[in-house]
Amino acid sequence: MYIKNMRFISYLQRGMKFFILYKKLYKKLSEKEITDMLKDGKILVGRSSQGKDTVLLPKMANRHGLIAGATGTGKTVTLKVLAESFSDLGVPVFLADVKGDLSGMIKPGAGMEERVSALGLEGFAYKNYPTVFWDIYGQSGIPLRTTVSEMGPLLLSRILGLNDTQGDILTVAFKIADDEGLLLTDTKDLKALLNYISENNKELAAEYGKMSPVSISAILRAVVALEMAGGETFFSEPALSIHDLISLGTEGRGTVNILDSKSLIQNNTLYSMFLLWLLSELFENLPEVGDLDKPKFVFFFDEAHLLFKGTPSHLLEKIEQVVKLVRSKGVAIYFITQNPRDIPDGVLAQLGNRIEHALHAYTPAEQKAVKAAAASFRENPEFDTYEAIMGLGTGEAVISLLGEDGAPTIAEKATILPPQSALGEADAVSKDAAVKGAILYSKYAQAVDNDSAYEFLQRRGLEAQAAAEQAAADAAAAKEQAKAEAAALKEKEKAEAAALKEKEKAEAKAEKEKQAREKRVTKSIGHAVTGTVGREIGKAAGSPFGKIGKRLGGNVGASLGRGILDTLFKL
Repeated sequence: MYIKNMRFISYLQRGMKFFILYKKLYKKLSEKEITDMLKDGKILVGRSSQGKDTVLLPKMANRHGLIAGATGTGKTVTLKVLAESFSDLGVPVFLADVKGDLSGMIKPGAGMEERVSALGLEGFAYKNYPTVFWDIYGQSGIPLRTTVSEMGPLLLSRILGLNDTQGDILTVAFKIADDEGLLLTDTKDLKALLNYISENNKELAAEYGKMSPVSISAILRAVVALEMAGGETFFSEPALSIHDLISLGTEGRGTVNILDSKSLIQNNTLYSMFLLWLLSELFENLPEVGDLDKPKFVFFFDEAHLLFKGTPSHLLEKIEQVVKLVRSKGVAIYFITQNPRDIPDGVLAQLGNRIEHALHAYTPAEQKAVKAAAASFRENPEFDTYEAIMGLGTGEAVISLLGEDGAPTIAEKATILPPQSALGEADAVSKDAAVKGAILYSKYAQAVDNDSAYEFLQRRGLEAQAAAEQAAADAAAAKEQAKAEAAALKEKEKAEAAALKEKEKAEAKAEKEKQAREKRVTKSIGHAVTGTVGREIGKAAGSPFGKIGKRLGGNVGASLGRGILDTLFKL
């Protein structure tokens, strides 16, 4: 029994030793894999032919960077290697996929064994990365939208290609929208606002100044052109929440956000202004965090020359301000372009980490540009930087990254590490599955047309029209009533006049009849009186002639008196 127990203990001890050895070996292999790609917590970018490593310190990564080089020199691979390493560090990244060859990050890589062997990368493993695809047109990714109000008049003026006067009018239009509580969500809201301003220009001029109808019409035409270029889809709701880009995927790795830009890049201005808007949103919405051990978010701006080409000075100042200050929000920006001279000096001075792939110079102007690029590196006594840049092969670069003290390291010539995810474009089926399988797909898939300026102004117009129609109807009714009242008054006055005339006529007739009656009475009385008086006078005159003379004299006197009275009445 004792022997059996001893054997059991012996087997158990051997098993424990084997388990401990296996655990140490697994840990060593795991650490070696992590060490090869993230050397001592630092991002391994490249390795020289002498085996010297070039590393990017995570705490210096938010001092921004530049990846430059001629077409076909390996800029895309460098971008992928940095994006993968940031993801492994737990830092979300945003990439603009101009050529369509970044979507392979959803699949493990392959075919890089020769470079892996040449660089001596022990423990290197292919793997995919947690990826979310976006597309402002909603065709090859989750629809990425924003509103007209969030874009703002400055960037929108640039997108629309407005001149200074038109841009000022657009700024005033946004002010009017703010003052009147009008939400500008989509392009139809903006058109409704511009039409409202045009129709009420005189009333608005007192407070906002006179706005040329010709300029307003030009802005409207530019908005219509933007709609035809896809702006109608881009400017809508639900608008992108910046915080949805800053997320972690499986195993705590940072999410790789890829904007499908194959169609978007056809509209250079919209592409560059959208990315600038995204940077501005990060700057305005993220809190101040100061210097961190690693960035909160890394933004890769491919084809960066499009951002600065033909950009007015006031917008360049805004870009420089955003690049300078967004670092305090924990955001790192890496510009990718063909030549460093594509970047304005004010912005270029902010880019501390630089990776320069090969540049070709066939003209004096190009040679001057290469010399300027070489002069931006700290000189390495082991090689001539100008000659090195001119002679770099594909996948090789001259690199200078910020050291622990924040100063640029001397230039090093190195081969960039191979990416762990697949190169090239992912197949349509896999990409579609990744798009629709994303957690955010259900949030942004369907556009929503909420009540905004267009609906508000439409209601106001209908209300104004109804009020005008009611006022017109009331005025017509009042007019008809006044007309009827005037007619009634006229009829009343006419009737009163006729009645008065009839009354006067009756009174005149009555007066005439009265006068005639009085005349007859007077005449009758007069006849009687004059006849009597005449008769008495006649009698007196005829009395000397006797009785017959007295009678005759009385009759003649009465007749004579009545004749005289008749004559007086006729007068």
